[in-house]
Amino acid sequence: MITLCGFPLSNYYNKVKLALLEKGVDFTEERVAIGATDEAVLSCSPLGKIPFLRTAHGALCESQPMLDYIEAVHPAPALLPADAWGRAKQHELITFLDLHLELVARELYPQAFFGGSVSEAIQASVRKRLDKHLAGFRRLASFTPYVAGPDFTMADCAAYVHLPLVGLSTRIIYGEDLVLAHGIDWKAYAKRVSERPSAQRVDADRKGDQAARQAG
Repeated sequence: MITLCGFPLSNYYNKVKLALLEKGVDFTEERVAIGATDEAVLSCSPLGKIPFLRTAHGALCESQPMLDYIEAVHPAPALLPADAWGRAKQHELITFLDLHLELVARELYPQAFFGGSVSEAIQASVRKRLDKHLAGFRRLASFTPYVAGPDFTMADCAAYVHLPLVGLSTRIIYGEDLVLAHGIDWKAYAKRVSERPSAQRVDADRKGDQAARQAG
């Protein structure tokens, strides 16, 4: 049995959850807050980050190793191509999504989503990097109709949870959705993915968690 630890508002939690649902893996969920300092969490995720997995083999943290483990122990239905080149190209796309897009845009989130503030210097730096990185990502991604081609793959588990945040945060901060500005129609893409039962479950759980937080 696999236990996914974290909470449904986290895009990285949902990246992993999408893969589990797509594969029909039997898993449970355990709510764990960001930055927990108790030994039960740190023994699984040494930096106190979420998400992480509890498995029959032990604990595993960081979303991409988690997806690779899930793919290895539950190979069907496959979320990666069978050939080495195809797998490498998937990881190339995921690296762009995780590190070059989402992690950069994350510097805007305190002001975009949480009522904080981000200095003008950081805003300018983020915009410069995102303009460069989005142009690069557009060269790699096909969106025909999924990120890497006609099939839903591991790269879509990242793209579906990251691209809306990058687009929304840049629209709030700069008055312009930089993802759309670079010719990446993430809204049409997200609409297509949202028709999948896995995405519908992820979205429903995320919205439910957000409503509960606001009510509490």
